[in-house]
Amino acid sequence: MTDQDERIPRDFSARDPEEQAAFLENTWCNHCQEIDLGMTDPEEYELSGRVFVEGKCAKCGQPTITEIADDEDDE
Repeated sequence: MTDQDERIPRDFSARDPEEQAAFLENTWCNHCQEIDLGMTDPEEYELSGRVFVEGKCAKCGQPTITEIADDEDDE
């Protein structure tokens, strides 16, 4: 395992409250096959240079992961 493959914890609560809400509301659940069901128990981390928020689907409780796109990449 290289350093790039290591999961690096990040502080989701350090994000702006509006940004947190957007990430927790705009989700996709593979189990329910539905969008925007919500996420509980969020944990933010970096893996292979990409940032993710992982939690549980607010409807079914199955794991759900959202990749956070870097806005700088859009410029």
